[in-house]
Amino acid sequence: MTSPIDDLQTVRDYLRYASTQFAASPLFFGHGTDNVWDEAVHLVMRSLNLPLENNTLFLDARLTRDERAMILDRIERRVNERVPLAYLLGEAWFMGMPFHVDERVLVPRSPIGELLENGLQPWLGDIEVNRLLDLCTGSGCIGIGAAMVFEDAKVDLSDISEDALAVAESNIDLHDVRNRVRTVRSDVFENITGRYDVILSNPPYVDAEDLADMPDEYQHEPELGLAAGTDGLDIAHRILAKAADHLTEEGLLIVEVGNSWVALDQAYPDLPFTWLEFENGGDGVFLLRAEDLRAWQARG
Repeated sequence: MTSPIDDLQTVRDYLRYASTQFAASPLFFGHGTDNVWDEAVHLVMRSLNLPLENNTLFLDARLTRDERAMILDRIERRVNERVPLAYLLGEAWFMGMPFHVDERVLVPRSPIGELLENGLQPWLGDIEVNRLLDLCTGSGCIGIGAAMVFEDAKVDLSDISEDALAVAESNIDLHDVRNRVRTVRSDVFENITGRYDVILSNPPYVDAEDLADMPDEYQHEPELGLAAGTDGLDIAHRILAKAADHLTEEGLLIVEVGNSWVALDQAYPDLPFTWLEFENGGDGVFLLRAEDLRAWQARG
């Protein structure tokens, strides 16, 4: 006896089937796509190593038995286990570039990518970026993205997690930037030496209440990369305490704190945070200049 699934033969068939399954399921989209159709396109096309755009030529191509089995398995795991698509594919896109990801790191999704695509302007001005730090780097996507923008800069990717740094190392090789990008194992600034023109960070910032309420998809991500205490500020406090010691005279600190931004703003009424706005969505990212951090420290 045949199953209706046996009738699925072409790329077009699997796009339709994935869309139907996703639409009938309580999935949460927060790891690269925001709707059923885009999720289906990403799953089917990237499972087959096909392009996400200009792909109509492939829609009526017939799949092999192994390809069909692989895609059906990934659809089932996405629906029944709520595994984020990036982990099923082993790939996520950031700043238009692919990155290796798995459950050792968060799925890249920071709005800091938009800032980098704009060359950190107008905030950077004419400051020359010779040295840059991606603090709490995870997969390395922010720092490697920065290396692509600032082509002469030396970039350090730091994280406390050896597992995360192993993923970051694989992405250094993927993008062939080992001559300028390196990893450093460090608990925030503990093993960081010297000064940087720019420090970028997407640290853990989820407070206890939000962590408990997160959709099932986020349970697959490492808690080390999400949780930051009762108010979500455990790591942010440590960054602010030491950042000035690691910035050049005109250096910039840019940190994402997500929904914890209100608590942070209230905790530091004397710090002149610039809360950045984004065309493509996202909030809770602040910018501070080294001179303002040093003036704040001097006041006590």
